Amino acid sequence: MTRRLAWIVLALALAACDEERGHNEQRQILQEDAPRALAVIRQDLDDGLAGVRAAAERLAPGFAVEDPARREGDLRAGLRLVQRPTRQRVPELMTLPLTFLAAVDPDGTVIARDANEDRMRGFDLAGAAPVVRRALDGSAGYALSSLPSLLENDPPSVTVIFAAPVRHEGRVVGAVAGGLPLWRITQQLSRQLQLENAEETRQGEIVWALLLDGDTQHYHAGFPPDLRELIPDPATRRAGLERSAGGFTGEVQQYGRWYGFGVIPLPSVGEDVTLILFRSDP
Repeated sequence: MTRRLAWIVLALALAACDEERGHNEQRQILQEDAPRALAVIRQDLDDGLAGVRAAAERLAPGFAVEDPARREGDLRAGLRLVQRPTRQRVPELMTLPLTFLAAVDPDGTVIARDANEDRMRGFDLAGAAPVVRRALDGSAGYALSSLPSLLENDPPSVTVIFAAPVRHEGRVVGAVAGGLPLWRITQQLSRQLQLENAEETRQGEIVWALLLDGDTQHYHAGFPPDLRELIPDPATRRAGLERSAGGFTGEVQQYGRWYGFGVIPLPSVGEDVTLILFRSDP
């Protein structure tokens, strides 16, 4: 656990309440769920950056192919192979729940992504995500970006973009970029926490995670709609974080059932990103 992670966990304030109104749930969020969720997020960020760097090295020969059609085909195949158990595999990318991995040419447009149905081809990814432009200038990194949907009427995707420069014969010839949307992180965290509490969830325990970007909720299709109604409002979150900048816990009742909740800011992901945790004992 990093010093920053330990500081955030220790900074969580346990809200006062009696034993029957979410106290046990808050303690479990403080001692178990929050540390685990923060560790998963930290690992995702580390793996994403390490993964695109390694993929950029593996795929560099493909960027040097002169024929455009062959270059596109070779890169699309390579982008898929680095995420599979092949000799070209990049371990960090094999378990990371990316929604895309793409090869980007020097002008910032996508040459190919890791799918045969390639709606991203020709998309100006550097224009939408400045971290990709920085990679084309030679610096690897990650940053939260809002990507416009490539499907009509769909909302933008708030996504952590990882990007690394591709170098060939000493010069930058493109970039490799991967996308991890906030809703995928929400899905991953909920599944991980439920897996680690499998026996308890079979007995009726409830544990879920959700990410906010500002006031916008980012969740996957399986997230219970009723729990979304219990997310503390902006004033409550602001007041709680004024008391404890690293995060706080509280309790809330719905349909006669008490829940503990945790509110934890995630500046490592994005300036306005917040992790919300819910837990309820049977």
